[in-house]
Amino acid sequence: MNLAVQQMVERPEGAREFLLTDKHFATIAKLVREEAGINLTEAKRDLVYSRLVKRLRRHALTDFGTYLDLVSSPAGEMERRELISAITTNVTNFYREPHHFEHLERAVMPELAARMMKGEPVRMWSAGCSDGREPYTMACTVLKAFPEVARYNFRILASDIDHNSLAKAKEGRYSNEMVDKAPAAIRERYFRRLGDVSEPVQQVRDLIAFRYLNLLHEWPFKQKFDVIFCRNVLIYFDQELQSRLFTRFCSVLKPGGYLYIGHSERIAGPATSALRQVAVTSYKHITGGIR
Repeated sequence: MNLAVQQMVERPEGAREFLLTDKHFATIAKLVREEAGINLTEAKRDLVYSRLVKRLRRHALTDFGTYLDLVSSPAGEMERRELISAITTNVTNFYREPHHFEHLERAVMPELAARMMKGEPVRMWSAGCSDGREPYTMACTVLKAFPEVARYNFRILASDIDHNSLAKAKEGRYSNEMVDKAPAAIRERYFRRLGDVSEPVQQVRDLIAFRYLNLLHEWPFKQKFDVIFCRNVLIYFDQELQSRLFTRFCSVLKPGGYLYIGHSERIAGPATSALRQVAVTSYKHITGGIR
């Protein structure tokens, strides 16, 4: 009898397919924290099991110990990526938390458009872009406010730690149900329907550069940003790491630039002296910087 089938037959009703011991969980939590900064508490144990059990099946492994030997080995680099991808929570949507895009369009873009017309470069960053719906929404918002933007020095950087999400973002194809979250006028102007899916038109795509970036590692930026979206990302980090990252965001945000964060996130640490709230979870980098 096949081993996997035998295990299923012999497993008591209600028992799990694989045993995730305290040691296994601690090893996974340590690896995820070191690689991605994500803080996995005991409350996340069932989530970790449900997401990683698929990886064990994928490799036809029979226990978590063998799987952890694989991801810890020199040959396990690609599987470590898959582990991080499996653990990462990618909850996003077009025009999620729409007040941010309304603020960007009405309060921020008139100033940025004026600066671009004077020859100044303008840069935006979607930090933790997931499958691309956030940066595509940013691009649609910019185009709606300033249709001539392609003639000027403008670019959106969209980055994520999850290679699988980045691949989906670059492909840029979404179910029609997903795209229906965008306003009708935006869908009609900036998306093309292809049967059961829709994709952004080239005018939108051309504004965005997708890149792999781990927020814990070096940020190889040559220019500072006018706008940063980092929403519902830092909630997965502990308070100390949140504080450090807010400080780093300030270091790459131009004076007068804007930072948008998620509805359940709060500015922490030294950055509180450099960021002034101007709207709901929307902050402006004030002159004087961090004290």
